[in-house]
Amino acid sequence: MSECTHECSACGESCAERQGPQSLLKEANPESRIGKVFGVVSGKGGVGKSMVTSQLAVAMRRRGFKVGVLDADITGPSIPKAFGIHEKARSDGHSLLPAVTKTGIEIMSVNLLLDNETDPVIWRGPVISGVVQQFWTDVIWDVDYLFVDMPPGTGDVSLSVFQSIPLDGILVVASPQELVGMVVEKAVKMAEMMEVPILGLVENMSYVACPDCGKKIYLFGEGKTAEAAARHNLKLLSQMPVDPALATLTDAGSIEDFQGDWLSPAADAAEGK
Repeated sequence: MSECTHECSACGESCAERQGPQSLLKEANPESRIGKVFGVVSGKGGVGKSMVTSQLAVAMRRRGFKVGVLDADITGPSIPKAFGIHEKARSDGHSLLPAVTKTGIEIMSVNLLLDNETDPVIWRGPVISGVVQQFWTDVIWDVDYLFVDMPPGTGDVSLSVFQSIPLDGILVVASPQELVGMVVEKAVKMAEMMEVPILGLVENMSYVACPDCGKKIYLFGEGKTAEAAARHNLKLLSQMPVDPALATLTDAGSIEDFQGDWLSPAADAAEGK
């Protein structure tokens, strides 16, 4: 046997000192104070994951908690726009400081680092994963709840978040189409494989409320997300309608002014009620 270097990953010997798999979790910035961390995920793009993340952060802030949003969707960052944040990230010389919205929600996104917020991010996966990790290790957070707006799908960036950030749980966002019901299961199964608790599912674009009589019109059919939730013994926490007023406020960077309470059950789940 050659001299042991204690690099078990590169060694084929089966010795008594052989070490098991090492944790890939990263330490948060030593100056940070972070309570619970929840990821908001979707099996595909276009289902309103960032919208749900933003509204959930607003809901928790209204309950009196200190809240932050880590925008891990590096190639499609939309969190700053929803909150009307256009400033650049600041530094204290050693660490990054998150931007703060008008109601006090802390935000870090790649858009706060670009010269022009409309510039595309044309980076390969490892670089993107590294930036997401830096948003955890290099940013000084002071929050009771930190919501991570995950990139869509189950690719390497999502895997990096699951492995490097100690998530207390995830919330899965879906829309009611049949195809989306299938990709929801992929996101759920990934969380189960990574042994991360799932708070439940939120169905976005569930229905349109008639402006005259209030009747709910289910454009894509009813019950598909509930069926997917039942297959995995998960709760369907909220069903959010298509609401033009919410879209208008989001486009204007004023999502904190929206008064809808559809995500109250999801906020209760995050709070542990």
